[in-house]
Amino acid sequence: MENITKVYPNGVIANSDINFSVMKGEIHALSGENGAGKSTLMKMLFGIEQPTRGDIYVNGEKKVISSSAEAISLGIGMVHQHFMLVPSLSVVENMVLGQEPRRGVMLDRKTAKAQAKEVSEKYHLGVPLDAPVYDLSVGQKQKVEILKALLHGAKILILDEPTAVLTPQETQELFIELKNLRDDGYTVIFISHKLNEVRELCDRITIIRHGRTMGVYDVRDVSEREISRLMVGRDVVLHMDRTPTTPGDVVLDVEGLSYWNHYGKQRLNGISLRARRNEVLGVAGVEGNGQAELVDIISGNLSRFQGSVRVLGKEVSGMSIRQVRELGVSYIPEDRMTMGMAGDLSITDNLMADKSYRDRFVGKVGLLDKKSIQEYGADMVERYQVVCKSPDQPISSLSGGNIQKVVLARELSSNPELVIADQPTRGVDVGASEFIRQELRNLRDQGKCVLLVSSDLNELLGLSDRLIVLCDGGIAAYFADTSEVTEEDLGRYMLGIDRQADEEIAGVCA
Repeated sequence: MENITKVYPNGVIANSDINFSVMKGEIHALSGENGAGKSTLMKMLFGIEQPTRGDIYVNGEKKVISSSAEAISLGIGMVHQHFMLVPSLSVVENMVLGQEPRRGVMLDRKTAKAQAKEVSEKYHLGVPLDAPVYDLSVGQKQKVEILKALLHGAKILILDEPTAVLTPQETQELFIELKNLRDDGYTVIFISHKLNEVRELCDRITIIRHGRTMGVYDVRDVSEREISRLMVGRDVVLHMDRTPTTPGDVVLDVEGLSYWNHYGKQRLNGISLRARRNEVLGVAGVEGNGQAELVDIISGNLSRFQGSVRVLGKEVSGMSIRQVRELGVSYIPEDRMTMGMAGDLSITDNLMADKSYRDRFVGKVGLLDKKSIQEYGADMVERYQVVCKSPDQPISSLSGGNIQKVVLARELSSNPELVIADQPTRGVDVGASEFIRQELRNLRDQGKCVLLVSSDLNELLGLSDRLIVLCDGGIAAYFADTSEVTEEDLGRYMLGIDRQADEEIAGVCA
């Protein structure tokens, strides 16, 4: 990709004369801050976006990639950060989707399964081919996405944050297969904010900052600190030092919590826990093991459950979301794009979309005070370092990391008593992650209670004062002190390989 420039109609320059090249048989990292232009660059390579100017060459030939179908025909495949699978379809059906073998007008299931089995065995990415996707683990879904791209003929694989929701064991399995693909002559473009993984897996790295190429390096020649400095333009604290705390009164009290989803499948199985002031209670677990339901019940998004959930002594069962928030509960959702913001509204409008606007921005005659609102928007953008042209621009025009900062600003500025932080740094660059983690630590030190759900085990171990691990809807392990716990330890409990005795787990309610 030579001198690639992308200018959007609103004047935002996403890429400015970027040069990016990858070689056959290498794993090449693409790194940079949120909003640096990585995703835009890859969308142009995959045909989702078109460059304003610049040229793309594939195998030495200049190409105009006008669509994803065109990219696939050129041997380019992309595995998105948020899986693009149809949950109700089987693995086989998902793998052949778009290139279905047919018998007349019907899907030729025998041929489809034979094709899926062949590619699965060839690349040692075993998955249950007849299972519906909604029954798969996150690691298996990741494999299906990769197999789908390979089945469609990809020789260049773009992987966007592929380890964001994987356990250490699943990540290592993925790395083994990616190295095998590289050794077979495939090219992998690895987009990640996890610098330790970049150094372990990748051969070279291209770093982008503010839409420009900062350089291309052999990974073995640069340290994590040097990479982060090139990405952000300053030194970044990569590991937080643990600081002692003395837990205070109980803020969140969960007792015997069970929940069945609309398929009749039990997602929570008698969970009991307590979280207190002056502490961060961490929650680890492979996605789909009850974290989402636990968070939805505490935040008021699910109301039909068995058991008891009390915030500051008040039962939340039967309360509306507004009533739960009025108890002092703030919620940073896992899916910021769907649950965290209103895309058509401005940054400022999203910032004031919480319970406090009625007191803060409504004048004596019941009308909104526009001047105060504008000042508030500008203050929050500056305070939380949101990169934007103006607080009045649509929030949907921001990068994912900057949208996350807006959500964080809204949720933390209302003086909460309990903060539910669900994957607060997923898909966020090292600089923004450092900022978000420090804000959560500050809340703890101010006497607040933080419930931290994260798939980043390093983040959990660095921030959590106490920690639980969920597996199959129940608590598989509890650690009153996380200082001696390793990521590998957590991974074994997350996968159900190990489980603590009930009397050890009961300590979370002490």
